[in-house]
Amino acid sequence: MRGSRLPSTLVSMTFGPFEFRPDTRQLLRGHEPVPLSPKAFALLELLLGRAPAAVAKDEIFRLVWKGAAVSDASLTNVIAEIRAALEDRAQKPRFVRTVHGFGYAFCGEIVNAARRAVAAGALWRLIVAGLPFTLLPGENVIGRDPDATVRIDHSLVSRRHARVSVEGDRALLEDLESRNGTFLNGRRVESPTPLHDGDVLGLGNLALIVERRPLVASTETNLG
Repeated sequence: MRGSRLPSTLVSMTFGPFEFRPDTRQLLRGHEPVPLSPKAFALLELLLGRAPAAVAKDEIFRLVWKGAAVSDASLTNVIAEIRAALEDRAQKPRFVRTVHGFGYAFCGEIVNAARRAVAAGALWRLIVAGLPFTLLPGENVIGRDPDATVRIDHSLVSRRHARVSVEGDRALLEDLESRNGTFLNGRRVESPTPLHDGDVLGLGNLALIVERRPLVASTETNLG
């Protein structure tokens, strides 16, 4: 279901003394850039985008190395580079933990600008095959389009299949004239329809779980 493109974090994230800026392709400590190789930057972006979920080695190789034949040592070296840049330690990780026999995960607390923007309302997410995708304030397109907020690379999903519009604590689902239709709790969506926590969104034969978490003004950390 997942595509071959790295998921975009879309907004800056801060953790500890660091700020990760995908728009300017920078990792900052205060106002000072922290050098990272392109592979290290891409891997850190992947881990941040999936936090706190663990990412399997095979998926890391597919997304960061584009499926090229590389050894585990190459991944180990890039993880070591990230840890050195973050002043992190494998034995007592603050930010990047090893999931033995599987892969790696980002384990630090993240302050996300998207969460701050919706702090007075609610945090909406779609759970796709166990992976959470945060829905940002405004319009969120779901589909195969590389620029979709929730990108799902599946033959039954249209390029621009559906849209979720988030405003404060409300979210509306619309079908975008998709080939196989958009369904909510088993009923076809014919007009903009409100979403609720626990709803099941159907795209073709795929099921996406709607998650709504109420936020308070002081909530800024990664809710996992």
